[in-house]
Amino acid sequence: MHIFNKNLSDSLQKKSVLKVIAGLDNINIYNIAILAKAAELAKATYIDIVANTHVLSLLKSFIKLPICVSSIDSLELYNCYMAGADILEIGNFDVFYKKKIFFSSKDIVELAYETRKLIHDKDICVTIPYHLSLSEQIKLSKDLEQIGINIIQTESHFSKFNNNCNNFVDKIEKSAHKAADSLSSTYILANSTDLPIITSSGINDMSSSIAILYGASGIGVGSSIKKHPNISSMSSYIKDIMKAIHLYSLNNIDSQHCYKSTFKKSNDLYQDPEYMIKNLMSI
Repeated sequence: MHIFNKNLSDSLQKKSVLKVIAGLDNINIYNIAILAKAAELAKATYIDIVANTHVLSLLKSFIKLPICVSSIDSLELYNCYMAGADILEIGNFDVFYKKKIFFSSKDIVELAYETRKLIHDKDICVTIPYHLSLSEQIKLSKDLEQIGINIIQTESHFSKFNNNCNNFVDKIEKSAHKAADSLSSTYILANSTDLPIITSSGINDMSSSIAILYGASGIGVGSSIKKHPNISSMSSYIKDIMKAIHLYSLNNIDSQHCYKSTFKKSNDLYQDPEYMIKNLMSI
């Protein structure tokens, strides 16, 4: 699949994309500006914000970092395209799940088709809803590829989990559990489509490298960054995640060799992707 943005294309090929997520429902300009500055200082690949032309114009006035805008409205995306957005995204849908609103494959394809008809020369990323079966996700990804979508994104559903993590192994298990849906979708889709995949939802410094091992070309991180109190600590945390994914990127190490040796030497939870998926789904 052709990627219009050369820098993004290079990062996708190296499997080293790090997208910082401000949130589709976040219109707090001060909050977004702090996150954007931290992302730029850490040299993240791009920042993902609400599809709002006012917010977009403000950010473009003081950062040079590529900006992705997200919405479920093709006209909002088009208006931001005209205002200078670098990447367009349909999703992610977590804000709608809270309202018991779920999107079908048909809904997604229609919205993607409308958006591509309006925008011909920019990269469009589409989120694959977590609630679809894996077979439906595979079909949807192939349908999206046929209509000219450039990138797909996976997502997770946050379920309740024991927060009393007293040791390193507990923290690893919690990180993997939070991102289980997204990681399982990444693994399946990476073996079923040629589209680059961004693994998002519940991803943090511990689960980020797993996503790359499972076939993702990059990750999207938001909530774990926002827990940090200031630009400096946010930037430092983003850099830590970038180091983790660069460890397994094609730019630094043979991913397949790393994939095999990592699972061979690790504990049962990470012996192989299918085992991990089944293990996590039973928790």
